[in-house]
Amino acid sequence: MTTPTITSLAPLLDRLFDQDEAARGATRAAFADVTDADRARMMQSKTDYRDLYARLRDAPLAVSRETGNLLYMLARSSRAKVIVEFGTSFGISTLHLAAGLRDNGGGRLITSEFEPSKAARARENLKDGGLIDLVEIREGDALKTLSKDLPDQIDLVLLDGAKALYPEILDLVEDRLKPGAIIVADNADFSPDYLARVRHPGNGYMSTPFAGDVELTVRIN
Repeated sequence: MTTPTITSLAPLLDRLFDQDEAARGATRAAFADVTDADRARMMQSKTDYRDLYARLRDAPLAVSRETGNLLYMLARSSRAKVIVEFGTSFGISTLHLAAGLRDNGGGRLITSEFEPSKAARARENLKDGGLIDLVEIREGDALKTLSKDLPDQIDLVLLDGAKALYPEILDLVEDRLKPGAIIVADNADFSPDYLARVRHPGNGYMSTPFAGDVELTVRIN
């Protein structure tokens, strides 16, 4: 039996998750001068998020191990061939998604990252994992980088960048989502406009909270 790609990635993923854990103290220190209320406001703002992510330029901001496993499982179970990701960071979520593509026989993953240093780290991690050939990292503002040259049909979308921009990113990909396409939105509670949209029964989606901090959505028509 062929070893699943996600299994062979275990040492790399363990190292990256350990790095994420080790960086959390520095991440908290970056917000020592910011109240919880102001941080929540920054996460929900369509302008102040730039300051937020500037403070977090050195933070991995990894998905949880459980969410990573979920991403791989969804990619595999849906037989995804085309995936779009908003928010690469150091590439931990990207590795899980690309592993699913590899085990599906190949495909294409388009991901976006605003911070050049993070994009560079993600490329190195994807090279280490032997998955860089499946991934196109687009650097810059995702509202621009994901606004053109997308495939005609998208099977799976991960939203894990600036939470306030989730509705705008959905606008960019919505017409290309095939029926049955899956959208995973991390920390979606910080984007109430997005949640209202995908949970409304007349908008063509079924959506539900999943695993505490994830919103799982399926395009139904």
